[in-house]
Amino acid sequence: MCQLLGMNCNVPTDICFSFAGFHQRGGRTDEHRDGWGIAFYEGPGCRVYLDTKPAAESPVATLVREYPIRSTNVIAHIRMATVGGIALENTHPFMREMWGRYWSFAHNGTVGTLPAMRPDSRYRPVGGTDSERAFCLMLEHLRQCFPDGPPDEHALYDAIADIGGRIGADGTFNFLLSNGDLLFARCATRLAYLIREAPFATAHLVDEDYSVDFSEVTTPEDRVAVIATVPLTDNETWTPIAPGELLMFRDGAPLR
Repeated sequence: MCQLLGMNCNVPTDICFSFAGFHQRGGRTDEHRDGWGIAFYEGPGCRVYLDTKPAAESPVATLVREYPIRSTNVIAHIRMATVGGIALENTHPFMREMWGRYWSFAHNGTVGTLPAMRPDSRYRPVGGTDSERAFCLMLEHLRQCFPDGPPDEHALYDAIADIGGRIGADGTFNFLLSNGDLLFARCATRLAYLIREAPFATAHLVDEDYSVDFSEVTTPEDRVAVIATVPLTDNETWTPIAPGELLMFRDGAPLR
């Protein structure tokens, strides 16, 4: 199975600490050697880095770890291929435009039989993964549900929960999805999150002997939600997301 990492904040924040541990799982502390990717939202823009090399060996991952890109929403993925070969077009996160916003998506698991693409579908997969196909189906479902434009966040949540549940009924459908404002996290088997906020303390990584005292690098108003397949730190309290549950985050806190 692949692994997911997400971050949602109330102020632009770098993900260097979390990524320092997470990228080690791409071939060093775990078996996910089939590529990796990360998407950073900066205002309406989104910069995406993808590589087919294992994350633990990737020079691009070294750049991301050492370059403090500040973002309010981040989605990262390390891959163990199940459907679709090791290729750039099969590397998560995938990105598409809808309603004038970039949407990005990463999936952990394998889904079963997926519906056929509509002949008039705006969203079509480029690669050969079930993940990208599921993402395209989700976006097309949302576009059909709301033909006049983006709905309010509660209607959007309900629609994503509905299509996510239908796709996930046949297979394993853990995913992270963001439009740069909200971040959605769906658990099928394993996903957990934590909220870092004042009073901040020191966090220590599981995959590397590395700690950061967040009281020294934050302000009292900062709030950061971190979502991961497997907890990244061993001295913080992570909250498991229940199987079948969809959470929606904004400004570093779960809304639903």
